[in-house]
Amino acid sequence: MLRFSAALLLAATSLLVSTGVSAVKVTTCGPHVHRLSCETGVINVQSTMYGRTNAEICSGGKSAEEVSNTECSLQDATGTLQSRCDGKKVCELDPRVFTADPCNDTFKYLETNYTCVPATHLITCEHSLAHLECDGDQVIFVYGADFGRHDRTTCCYREPASRLQNVRCSNPTSKVADGCNGKKRCTLRASQSVFGDSCEGTSKYLELAYTCRNK
Repeated sequence: MLRFSAALLLAATSLLVSTGVSAVKVTTCGPHVHRLSCETGVINVQSTMYGRTNAEICSGGKSAEEVSNTECSLQDATGTLQSRCDGKKVCELDPRVFTADPCNDTFKYLETNYTCVPATHLITCEHSLAHLECDGDQVIFVYGADFGRHDRTTCCYREPASRLQNVRCSNPTSKVADGCNGKKRCTLRASQSVFGDSCEGTSKYLELAYTCRNK
């Protein structure tokens, strides 16, 4: 998944500060669902920590041994959250997205700092076309894209229930950014032939967010 360039991130941060919007922090204890959401704009993950760096956070009902290790942090947890959540309006996941356990005997928590940045948010049902376009001299910059399924109501018309059950179908992709960044117009087909089939038997849709910026 393409991440913000340093210049764009600085510009976005300046805009957020000037409009009085501050970063949101979400902390989830143990194996429970971690939810990020934006009422306006889309998610831009600033930092994520999975492990334990504080003995007090999420310590209720736990033994001293379970919370004493405060040097427990999974490497590149931020990258994992960015690839799965950047560019979305809502992102839900749990620690199973991580392939490693940074400290087996420690009770861990997941903590994310993120902001909501202005963007055009598109959802395109499987087999349909996604159209990205910028006016004037501006060109496309893609924040993030995912081809999968995260609920049972999006793009559900005439789909059998069996093809809507898997709402943990996630396939972050850089193909939209690779094909569209720097262009004034871009059209992509939301199909398995383009993005692959990460969840066989599940009806999918393409979710993406982009902005228009000066060349």
